[in-house]
Amino acid sequence: MILLGTIINIITVITGSLTGYFFHSKLPPKILKLVFQGIGLFTIFIGISMAMKTNNFIILVFSMILGSTFGEWIDIEKYINHFSEWIKKKIKSDNESFSEGMITAFLLFCMGSMTILGAFEEGTKGNSELLIAKSLMDGFGALALASALGIGVIFSIIPLFIFQGGLTILSYWVGNLMPEPVINEMTAVGGLMLTGLGFSIMEIKKIKIINMLPALVFSIILAFFFA
Repeated sequence: MILLGTIINIITVITGSLTGYFFHSKLPPKILKLVFQGIGLFTIFIGISMAMKTNNFIILVFSMILGSTFGEWIDIEKYINHFSEWIKKKIKSDNESFSEGMITAFLLFCMGSMTILGAFEEGTKGNSELLIAKSLMDGFGALALASALGIGVIFSIIPLFIFQGGLTILSYWVGNLMPEPVINEMTAVGGLMLTGLGFSIMEIKKIKIINMLPALVFSIILAFFFA
């Protein structure tokens, strides 16, 4: 069944988020801060390990430059923030970290290599095992994020469904046209963005990661020509 892995992923994120939200109201601020820092360190580690999958640093660099320029020009982050604020008003939440929780969770759940490879595996072969394994990891990730950032994490399922589900459907139609070197470069770009997200989580440097998302598209285009 196409999208089975994404559906299971959404269920585990909802379950983890609700559990984490329960702990969010119980844990003292100093513990929540430490949990947040731990998530940041883990994100940096995962991002660096993914970025090292590149076989051509020129593709990585130019994908980031072109993607960031285009993303900043149309200002994707502004529209995502407006969307999250709209949801926040609809559910009448007073959580100050609502938008941060939603955006951070989406990036963490969707920029990993397991998202890309799992979506292509399910789309081209009908095998959901990789996405199901990812779903279990995301469930625990949602628990940790929601305990630190609150209920906004649960609404990451909306962009997660659009992005991961979209990749699965896309791969169903054209997945066999995507050679492994292209997927590796796309994974590396996602890893570099995750590293930046880790720095933002740890409040070392605020980086507009959402505006860098077009770099994924540029990595595919450049990899087809130069990988």
